[in-house]
Amino acid sequence: MLAQLRSFALMGIDAVPVEIEVDTAHAAQPKTVIVGLPELAVRESVHRIERALVNLGYRLPTGRTVINLAPADLRKDAGAFDLPIALGLLASMGQIHADKLDSFAVTGELALDGTVRPVVGALSMAMEARTRGLTKLLVPTANAREAAVVREVEVYGVGSLAEAVGVVTGLAPIDPVSPSTAEVEERLNKYAIDFGDVRGQEFAKRALVVAAAGNHNIIMLGSPGSGKTMLARRLPTILPPLTPDESLETTRIYSATGKLPAGESLMCTRPFRSPHHTISDAGMVGGGTVPQPGEISLSHHGVLFLDELPEFNRRSLESLRQPLEEARVTISRAAHTSTFPADFILVAAMNPCPCGYDGIPSCPA
Repeated sequence: MLAQLRSFALMGIDAVPVEIEVDTAHAAQPKTVIVGLPELAVRESVHRIERALVNLGYRLPTGRTVINLAPADLRKDAGAFDLPIALGLLASMGQIHADKLDSFAVTGELALDGTVRPVVGALSMAMEARTRGLTKLLVPTANAREAAVVREVEVYGVGSLAEAVGVVTGLAPIDPVSPSTAEVEERLNKYAIDFGDVRGQEFAKRALVVAAAGNHNIIMLGSPGSGKTMLARRLPTILPPLTPDESLETTRIYSATGKLPAGESLMCTRPFRSPHHTISDAGMVGGGTVPQPGEISLSHHGVLFLDELPEFNRRSLESLRQPLEEARVTISRAAHTSTFPADFILVAAMNPCPCGYDGIPSCPA
């Protein structure tokens, strides 16, 4: 029997629709095959799914099962297909009605006991579900508040495969997750630190105020302990308030990279990123076989702070030129090209000399 349902694959920060087809037929020996360009994480999912089904008391296929992930030319490399494949298997064996899955898009990774583990990119998946006209989205409980930000889609958070079956069949009294708009608005632009904490350094503070007002980049030159890092960390607190649209754009990047703080549905403050000077080119700009955002994209609508500027690799610094001009970065690979937003303020800091104390009487130079 053939069962079909929808899921998503993550390409950079964009969700790409994937149709999952599960067909089970009688055969002398049971065998399960996954086709559609699956990577190792997806091929291994068969073992996780089978044990989860057994441990929850469901029957396993007794014949030949073919699982197709379409489109066939798109690489699939994530555990997020576990839950939709498991539901497809149950539908193909008649343990749930296949037509119950028509209005759902599903994503989630399974543990061996049937628990549903969180995935990355739930916000992008919810946005793509809205674009595709899908009205219901089944996600892990840990991702539910994040995905519920997209109001046009009913988001159901499930903690186990059994709960997912209950939601699909209508036998489990689980309501859609409501977006926590009031809570987000209350916490929006509330920082733990403040520019007003700084005493003295009037010249440096004036320079930062001008940089914030005009969206300018800035470099600070001073001896160790003079307060360069302290000032840089407080720059986001005097930038214009983060708007809901900017918060959504920034959250999408953090969601796709798995860096969204636990329990948060949206980024409520402007990001501040301070990579170490040993960072690679790919870590700064982004990269990988399937391109992933780097530090400059994680700083989108916020501040990228480069402490000890002369210690950074020359290529890493030169790679910042185009993103600073265009507010985006494009990473090309043979099979895929990704464009990530990168609209940030660059703040750099350095010492006046190798020892750090040039111009001070105690300087050994």
